[in-house]
Amino acid sequence: MSDPQYLETPQGRRIAYHLTAGDGPCVVFLGGLKSDMEGTKAVHLEAWCATQGRAFLRFDYSGHGQSSGTFEDGCIGDWAEDTAAAITTLTTGKVIPVGSSMGGWQSLLFCRAHPERVAGLVTIAAAPDFTEDGYWASFTEDQKATLEREGQIAMPSDYMEPYIITKRLVDDGRNQLVLRDPLPLPFAVRCLQGTADSAVSTETAVRLLNHAESPDMRLLLVKDADHRFSDGPCLGLIEQAVTDVIAAAS
Repeated sequence: MSDPQYLETPQGRRIAYHLTAGDGPCVVFLGGLKSDMEGTKAVHLEAWCATQGRAFLRFDYSGHGQSSGTFEDGCIGDWAEDTAAAITTLTTGKVIPVGSSMGGWQSLLFCRAHPERVAGLVTIAAAPDFTEDGYWASFTEDQKATLEREGQIAMPSDYMEPYIITKRLVDDGRNQLVLRDPLPLPFAVRCLQGTADSAVSTETAVRLLNHAESPDMRLLLVKDADHRFSDGPCLGLIEQAVTDVIAAAS
């Protein structure tokens, strides 16, 4: 495994990344909450793009992986700034974001802010607005009081150790919501979702499909696939989705 390079963002955060040169549009992998750029999907896509001679970027948000900061200090807006800094500084021309889970939300934020830079979009178990519609909506009154009083609360996860959810994460999330106002995505979009996903529901995927405005947006539900979406057949579906949006942009 090669050592990452580092980018200093305008906000003073140090972002670890791997950038592979190649033809555009550059594929950019955006990982999930508390995941990092060494995950199966990111590394697989990097190798696949290399066989295609296509440019590829993967990076860690601040407080994740090899980047600076701690997870508990971060929020959706911070990671959106990291995403914008990485893409605008390290790539040229158009890009194809591939957003997994929270990275799906991040990809939508980037597409909304910089539509001129996007050739197409792929999401994998996208989790837009989860701080509000997932965490806050599911909290009991006692949990909400604890969050207000102590500034954080521990949430169990089916996929790793419990998350520490902070009041800042929830409060900032309300400023980053993408499912309340119009969401134009003027390019091809492919959304992938497993029916056995215990972190993101198929209802969320359908809600995004119905809400966004796109000339060519499709949702593929994969029976029995879980939130990781990283076995061989699922990785093949990600490759096909990227191939589809590249073809649509040509």
